[in-house]
Amino acid sequence: MASEYDEELEENETDISVEEFAKKLNLEILHSGGGTMHMATFNINRPGLQLAGYFEHFGKDRVQVLGEMETAYLNQLPPKKRMESVERLFKYDFPCLVVSGGCQPCEEINVCAKKYGRAVFKSRSRSTMIINELSIFLNELLAPRIVIHGVMLDLYGVGVLMIGKSSVGKSETALELIQRNHRLVADDAVCIKRVSDKLVGSSPSVIRYMMEVRGIGIVDVRQMYGTGAVRFSQPVDMVVKLENWDYEKQYNRLGGETEKYNILGLDVPMYTIPVKSGRNLAAIIEVAARNHRLKDMGYDAIEELEQRRRSKTDGGI
Repeated sequence: MASEYDEELEENETDISVEEFAKKLNLEILHSGGGTMHMATFNINRPGLQLAGYFEHFGKDRVQVLGEMETAYLNQLPPKKRMESVERLFKYDFPCLVVSGGCQPCEEINVCAKKYGRAVFKSRSRSTMIINELSIFLNELLAPRIVIHGVMLDLYGVGVLMIGKSSVGKSETALELIQRNHRLVADDAVCIKRVSDKLVGSSPSVIRYMMEVRGIGIVDVRQMYGTGAVRFSQPVDMVVKLENWDYEKQYNRLGGETEKYNILGLDVPMYTIPVKSGRNLAAIIEVAARNHRLKDMGYDAIEELEQRRRSKTDGGI
């Protein structure tokens, strides 16, 4: 089933501050450049060929990693050639340069970094290690993401995305689940990003840990219930769709075939729960989350029921 509620697809590019980048990857800032870097790809480049003068297939939009071999190559060049080599590289507007292996960058790098306003970092890790760390970090930073109108919670370790039309009762149900010691991830707007074959949900920073309760207004769940009542992010394991009860519609009573909800090209199990007066939605969603966990562990109540039926047909008691 395609997504049918309010969604906003964000571009797969982003800006990041020099300070945040250095903190996340445990890097030393040698030059901050403009203070902000634009990241457009998770690919990494080692500019050995570029230092030698070959720029025909240069990935200038990539983070550049200068390892021990590249540093040794520069150090053996005459000063004039070294400056020409470094300056040719720094004329390109790449996001940043990371000098790995604890190597000390040559003075020409410092001069060109100041001249062209490029960010330069130093890492104690060897080239292979820092490239792996950069790839993981950039994959997550640049992961395809989408914003969905809904509520997300962590129920028994299961990430539950609750969707439905406005005023169907999503926030009120979420509030009751929080009072049952479950944890809020996001209310109203859920940011979902695809990291490899996994969907991860979180809240926009402006409204993180906040909920809107009609008749009361905005409440801060973390301040009201404590840090144990919230989570920064959570994988999306299942979707619960709340809709007003339609008496002409046939709802799934046995659960033999699970609906799917597509998010960023991945199908997630979805359960449609009809809403009417007197139904305990929080309890029903708890059951749905527990049942989802059991299925993940290999137990299916439908299969168990079918085995019992066959056993009775074959003469069992």
